Amino acid sequence: MDKDLKGSAICPSPARWWSKETVAVVTGANKGIGFALVKRLAELGLTVVLTSRDVGKGKAAVESLDGQGLHVAFCHLDVAEPSSIVTFAVWLKQRFGGLDILINNAAVSFNEIDTNSVEHAETVIRTNFYGPKMLIESLLPLFRRSTATSSRVLNISSQLGLLNKVRNPALKELLRDEEILTVAALERMVSQFLHHVKMGTWREEGWPTVWTDYSVSKLALNAYSRLLAKQQEGRGLSVNCFCPGFTRTSMTRGRGRRSPEEAAEVGARLALLPPRQLPTGKFFKWCTPSLYSKL
Repeated sequence: MDKDLKGSAICPSPARWWSKETVAVVTGANKGIGFALVKRLAELGLTVVLTSRDVGKGKAAVESLDGQGLHVAFCHLDVAEPSSIVTFAVWLKQRFGGLDILINNAAVSFNEIDTNSVEHAETVIRTNFYGPKMLIESLLPLFRRSTATSSRVLNISSQLGLLNKVRNPALKELLRDEEILTVAALERMVSQFLHHVKMGTWREEGWPTVWTDYSVSKLALNAYSRLLAKQQEGRGLSVNCFCPGFTRTSMTRGRGRRSPEEAAEVGARLALLPPRQLPTGKFFKWCTPSLYSKL
């Protein structure tokens, strides 16, 4: 494969600003989009850390890349476990001194394409929302924040977490109003959802109707990303979300319109945007950025 990013009328190839000293961490990367992202970033010459909650599968993924001449680092990481995050942060600081790019890809869903169970809602919320949130907050002191390159967080998200999927007017207003939305309010929202699940009233409370627990987890992640972007603006750290669309992964049982490699190609371009062109607080639907306030 060509070592340079291929151009695109929608998402053009960025000018190369990175080097082998640029450290990128990708979570949930032993397969699917995460693995494809690790591979693409390694092809482009970055130092890449592949993380996985399954040590055996993670090491096998690293070995498969090694066989292709792509050498990446591996560390165990379960984003749903606070102790695992702490251990990873210590390892990362000792091994590399810090990082420049974090791609939060790790996520779970227990639904088939055409089902909508909330049986595992707590696990989904803990992994898909609290996991990235805890990891980002643990790694904030380790981002290098160079004024020449700017550190960046790219959260792999979903259109299922957009405001137009919310039917509850009060909830929609909370998420839309940047003056009243706080991290505490966001966590109360998530707790409210889990309470409604426990009480069996989630259907009539105006929550999203498709892959409800997954949608709420991404709704929370999108909102948190917006808050974090605002908090970190001007501090050398950008925070954006990327929806790869319907991609053929284990989560979709191999169904989808595009391959993990196609999704990773776009994801890599977004993660590597030139510093002067790098936005923050954006939700990228494929390559098209949208302001959160307009969702």
